[in-house]
Amino acid sequence: MTFSKINNINLNVMDITKVWMEEGCIACGLCESTCPEVFRVDDIAYVNEGVNYLEYAELIKEAAELCPVEVIKYSE
Repeated sequence: MTFSKINNINLNVMDITKVWMEEGCIACGLCESTCPEVFRVDDIAYVNEGVNYLEYAELIKEAAELCPVEVIKYSE
């Protein structure tokens, strides 16, 4: 767990430890446009290797929420 301090208020932010794509991607490109540092789209979407997910946690969560087929998954 990471602690962030914004306006002198401590916020608990869960660390994302793993990101993956389940079967069924339609290659719409929303994940890549939301967070290109983590996702790339060819014929389907892929998760880029070697990325520090903590730096992009909010964008990863946003991409998962925006995914029209709900195939973006992550663990905290």
